[in-house]
Amino acid sequence: MNQHPPKKYLPVPTLFSPQGTRPERFLVAHIDGGARGNPGPAGYGVAIHDQEGMKVAALSRYLGRQTNNYAEYSGLLAALEYAAEHTPKALKVISDSQLLVRQIRGEYKVKNPVLDELHKRAKELIKRLEWFSIEHSFREENREADRLANEAMDAGMGRRK
Repeated sequence: MNQHPPKKYLPVPTLFSPQGTRPERFLVAHIDGGARGNPGPAGYGVAIHDQEGMKVAALSRYLGRQTNNYAEYSGLLAALEYAAEHTPKALKVISDSQLLVRQIRGEYKVKNPVLDELHKRAKELIKRLEWFSIEHSFREENREADRLANEAMDAGMGRRK
């Protein structure tokens, strides 16, 4: 019988175990991106923790005038770049963007040419990891990344707390 890894694990040739088994040590990145106006002032937020929930990094950036999907992909790329440059080279991504999750899993095609370039960059970065997982969550489970994305947009728009 032909065994395939669960859908949430992306098999990277020669890097993943055949069953997509989660390693003992891994990073967890909650990612979010947003655009006010879509397109409009955009930013992303990424909250990275270790497998035990200890905060490792908080990443955010104002992106100028972009779409919401562009911002979501930018958050994913930031998380992937962080994981590719640090140890462990194993990453679980949690996103409230069902479109992004399904496109990365290969369940949806990427039709937008700009997003297609970002998608290709993400796939190349995933290949640099030893293990990768991505799953969808609801916005309320992604509060820290959402807060970081909103702070990036506020700062980029000249708004202060």
